[in-house]
Amino acid sequence: AGNQIQGTAGIPRRSRRRKSVSIAYEPGQGDGAEPLRARWEPRDWREQLERIREMRRSRDAPVDEMGVQKCYDISAPPQVMRYQVLLALMLSSQTKDQVTSAAMLRLRRHGLTVDTVLQMDDETLGQIIYPVGFWRNKVKYIKQTTAILKQKYGGDIPSTVEELVQLPGVGPKMAHLAMHIAWDSVAGIAVDTHVHRISNRLKWVKKETKHPEETRVALEEWLPRDLWKEINWLLVGFGQQTCLPVNPRCSQCLNQDICPAAKRL
Repeated sequence: AGNQIQGTAGIPRRSRRRKSVSIAYEPGQGDGAEPLRARWEPRDWREQLERIREMRRSRDAPVDEMGVQKCYDISAPPQVMRYQVLLALMLSSQTKDQVTSAAMLRLRRHGLTVDTVLQMDDETLGQIIYPVGFWRNKVKYIKQTTAILKQKYGGDIPSTVEELVQLPGVGPKMAHLAMHIAWDSVAGIAVDTHVHRISNRLKWVKKETKHPEETRVALEEWLPRDLWKEINWLLVGFGQQTCLPVNPRCSQCLNQDICPAAKRL
């Protein structure tokens, strides 16, 4: 609030109020049209975003070096590549990037295709992917999803979020990232625990959200669409290095002076 007040002490109160009024009309309408409510957007968000870009410029967070976009075989046929992207996303849930990356490397050494996974018994698959989080459940989901891909999609993965989230073990965040990475299509914002946490800390949501899916809906209401693809990797790496879940490194953050949640020294 101090930034707003600074330099305005001599301006009459009425002038300040008039300056903040924003009236928008439907295209093609002029005087006499019903005023539309101005679209909400967070205070200082553009400056906060630019500063996060600056902090992420070196691209040396775990997500940059071992994230899902680094886990698939770029020389594989497109259909196989897309399958590997989906499997990496399924493995990555509640698992550190380093662990996911190592598990994907072991899987790829066995020849990671729909057919090789279907031919693999559950015990072998479990041994390969261990110690990813909830590995026993993931063995079951991977086998179920792979069978569906073989039967329904000819071994490829679905090309819509709606179909992707119907697959066992695939949630909205995974579906949106699969669209981004595998299909180069932006259908929405991929919100994981980092994006969810940081969006609430920066007040990038109009009111506090409890779950990542609520955060996704809230962000998509105001964040320009051309930023939807960038925001995930940007905030994930920021959350891994600076805006940590516990004991965030506020003293090292360029946004310390304009972050509502900053612990100022």
